[in-house]
Amino acid sequence: MLSNESIFFTCFIVFVVVIMLVDLGAFSKRQSHIVSFKEAGIWSAIWVVLAISFYFFLKNYGYLVHGINDNYAHLENAKNLYAKHLTLFPDDFNKSLQIFQDNMALEYITGYLVEYSLSADNIFVFILIFSSFGIHEKFYKKILVWGISGAVILRFVFIFVGSALLQRFEWIVYIFGAFLVYTGGKLFFGNDEDEKIEPANHPVVKFVSKYMSVYKRNVIDHFFVRRKTDKKLFVTPLFVVVVVVAVTDLIFAVDSIPAIFSITKDPYIVFFSNVFAIMGLRSMFFFLSSIMGMFRFLKYGLAVLLTFIGVKMLAHHYLEAWGFTTMDSLYVIIGILGVAIGASLLFPKKEVEVVG
Repeated sequence: MLSNESIFFTCFIVFVVVIMLVDLGAFSKRQSHIVSFKEAGIWSAIWVVLAISFYFFLKNYGYLVHGINDNYAHLENAKNLYAKHLTLFPDDFNKSLQIFQDNMALEYITGYLVEYSLSADNIFVFILIFSSFGIHEKFYKKILVWGISGAVILRFVFIFVGSALLQRFEWIVYIFGAFLVYTGGKLFFGNDEDEKIEPANHPVVKFVSKYMSVYKRNVIDHFFVRRKTDKKLFVTPLFVVVVVVAVTDLIFAVDSIPAIFSITKDPYIVFFSNVFAIMGLRSMFFFLSSIMGMFRFLKYGLAVLLTFIGVKMLAHHYLEAWGFTTMDSLYVIIGILGVAIGASLLFPKKEVEVVG
């Protein structure tokens, strides 16, 4: 028999899949096309509205996630697993439940903001992948939808394995924290030289080519093709790029997922915030790819953000003793991002004038 958590999780996945298919155009004849600025803006807004709406859903109906249903013992068990810092009232179930739900909603929206911010660099990498593999612009949307859908499955495994390890070995939080501080410092002091991708030498391309039959020519708008002579099934170069996008997103998740675990220990909240952030970012790709160059200080803001979260994980016992809450973390995160974006707009990069 399925648990209440499994039922809710399944319903959530079905909901996301339906929205994704509508976004892709699965129910229309116009699937592969160049995404206009207007279309990108509309879908970006839709995903943001859905993400914010889910915040209010958790605030009012968060009990459905863990199937608490008027059972204080179940509520206390969920609290001990995912929110030990909360103070509940055994003689007032409704008040205790609202405290728990408010905390879930706050952790979700904070995690969503962190994930959305840290995934901004994905835009640059996706552009690099498409240009290196010579992908036509009208296939960008299809590749991103299926590539990031694959990434959602990989992140699901990553998140729930990470959660299980954190619950069993609490000291892992210090490894996560040290890694985030290191990553933040590396990002802050790293150079801005453009990286290049050589498709033939890419590890993912080599792996797929080794274990699957790859069709050597591009087949317009198809991931699979069957050879007429012997009916052998091949994957197309377009499919290979989808795998590259999915694996690349998972690599980026190596720092963003531990960052969200500094905010919440609830794997469902981590997953929900991840899904809304990366699905929204996929739409935002078309909306922001042409103007991301304006935010010259965003890289440094993200570096400071990672470092802050890493320090928070390393010193979480002291911060909890001082009364540093999730709301305080949210204020700091908004402040860091606000300063980075504001500085970028106030002090834009000066264009170098070529003389002669």
